[in-house]
Amino acid sequence: MGFRKDFLWGGATAANQYEGGWNEGGRGPANTDVMTRGSKDRARGVTYILPDGSHHQTESFTVKKLPEGARFAVLEDGDIALMGEMGFKTYRMSISWARIYPTGMEETPNEEGLGFYDAVFDELHKYGIEPMVTLHHFEVPLGLCNAWGGWADRRTVDCFVRFCRTVFERYKNKVTYWLTFNEINNIPIGFLSSGISTDDPAVIMQAAHHQFVASAMAVRIGHEIDPTFKIGCMLAASRTSIYPATCRPEDVQQAWEKAGQHYFFTDVQCRGYYPFYQLKYFERKGIHIHMEEGDEQILRDGTVDFIGMSYYRTMITETVPAEGSDPLLLGAINPYLKATEWGIAIDPLGFRITLHNMYDRYQLPIMIVENGIGAADTVEVDGRIHDDYRIDFFRDHIQAMKDAVELDGVDVMGYTAWGPIDLISAGTGEMRKRYGFVYVDMDDQGNGTLKRSKKDSFKWYQKVIASNGEDLG
Repeated sequence: MGFRKDFLWGGATAANQYEGGWNEGGRGPANTDVMTRGSKDRARGVTYILPDGSHHQTESFTVKKLPEGARFAVLEDGDIALMGEMGFKTYRMSISWARIYPTGMEETPNEEGLGFYDAVFDELHKYGIEPMVTLHHFEVPLGLCNAWGGWADRRTVDCFVRFCRTVFERYKNKVTYWLTFNEINNIPIGFLSSGISTDDPAVIMQAAHHQFVASAMAVRIGHEIDPTFKIGCMLAASRTSIYPATCRPEDVQQAWEKAGQHYFFTDVQCRGYYPFYQLKYFERKGIHIHMEEGDEQILRDGTVDFIGMSYYRTMITETVPAEGSDPLLLGAINPYLKATEWGIAIDPLGFRITLHNMYDRYQLPIMIVENGIGAADTVEVDGRIHDDYRIDFFRDHIQAMKDAVELDGVDVMGYTAWGPIDLISAGTGEMRKRYGFVYVDMDDQGNGTLKRSKKDSFKWYQKVIASNGEDLG
């Protein structure tokens, strides 16, 4: 049977990790522009300035509450041609909100920013590549973060909806596929994902509600502007892919509960209401979600057309947490799986299981919008980059996806490999942790020529696309 004939093969990036030009073309600064580089042993930092002018920094994944008064201090020519050479059918990218509305609060958009994306979309169509646009990919205009704490405040909903309406109207003849929020279930990491400077669960869950409302409003507005739009949500599905550490009933129960804390996000966006198990969780934790009049109807009216998901690994859980440092919040190590240098478990069968579970739960088409392996590549003396480890990873995962389609009946509409051209890692802020089929000459300090070089995996993925996933050799 194989993949559908119109299967959307391609690659995916995010503006804040790949686009560059953070202060060019009228773009304003965003939350992601005030974060430091980290590593596999050290979380990224968030920098801020106090009223006395002193500069400070705190870990980005564990921002608890900043001191009162704290404020938060290109696409290269030829890249799309390389995507076209690989045979991409789609390119998943994000629009930088701060490039269109520099502070997030303007009434009028930045025309230079709108023109920038016109040029990108025109170049994609020149090579027969369908854009797939993420509206919010871990990027909030810094103006909103400083004014009222980003998504912690309901006013951000109106600002985001204004942005969505602007880009829907502007690009309705150039873009059909849209995603509202990237990995919406990663909102608990706070500042990186949503510009929130607290780890208070009540604030985070209220912010999640604001994003649910904003997503539903965007879906409704998008369909009003163009009924042919296909608008999806997006989940970090690895966080639902949780094995119990043992067959102890306590471990099984904990794995189910932890997975539910992430399925909850797609439950709301796909079904249009808060699931009962999550409402009971809020009750136990003393969390009250403030809903404005009409919110429940907005959620019901704004369900998505398809599910976008990222998958990098599975996780395990146990009633007694593993000892030791865990700066990247990866959890306990699965002894039955190999892992990358960064501690990411490699589990292609887990990919199939995750696809099966997701489709069984919602019966909506699934778009794999991120999957890949971060690794340190070596440029040989002759300039070649031999990345058999990357080919092995993709071969095994694409085969697992194919098994999910052929053996389990999962409706998969496409697959975009993460970071087809090397970019900055969101998790660690490193360039050394490379994902691409194309090598970019730049190091962790930003030094280098930015020259592009094809890795061995480039030709391999080109062959996979040309055969619609039949030739994985």
